[in-house]
Amino acid sequence: MRGFRRAVQAVFQDPYSSLDPRQKVADIIAEPLRSLNIDTDIDAAVAEALASVDLPLDAAVRYPHEFSGGQRQRIAIARAIVSQPELVLADEVVSALDLTTRIRIVDLLKSLSERTTLVLVSHDIGFVALLCQDLVILEKGRIVEQGSARDILSAPKHPYTRRLLDSTPRLPDFT
Repeated sequence: MRGFRRAVQAVFQDPYSSLDPRQKVADIIAEPLRSLNIDTDIDAAVAEALASVDLPLDAAVRYPHEFSGGQRQRIAIARAIVSQPELVLADEVVSALDLTTRIRIVDLLKSLSERTTLVLVSHDIGFVALLCQDLVILEKGRIVEQGSARDILSAPKHPYTRRLLDSTPRLPDFT
């Protein structure tokens, strides 16, 4: 895609409610291009966005209810990236997904982070640390800790950060 680089786009936690069930996927993904009056070949941009989230071109003519939760989340990501935004805000983007789909979305976001700035909002500090070099920990809307992911994960200073880390699932020690 050409460098549109338009402001901010968002991906929300629930792809079921963030995708209009009456619109075909092509129209959903093209929405930012139309609303921002971006002069481009919309069909080509939609095809490229679908390819970038690993969905087939024929997905464009289908409706959201025809897809799994992970596929719907990828459609939402395609809509967010089609205009080549400078920043993508992803709010609890993997919280409702199964583990296999989470891994796929993490890989997708990792490749996306090479082209644009990602801001991830999540209670899953492990997920955020996989994708971000720097973390900002908020409690009730206030910054309680910030710094490199490595520093925060290895030596959390604030009790809320420790609670977030303690809530991260771990395999039991069988040794």
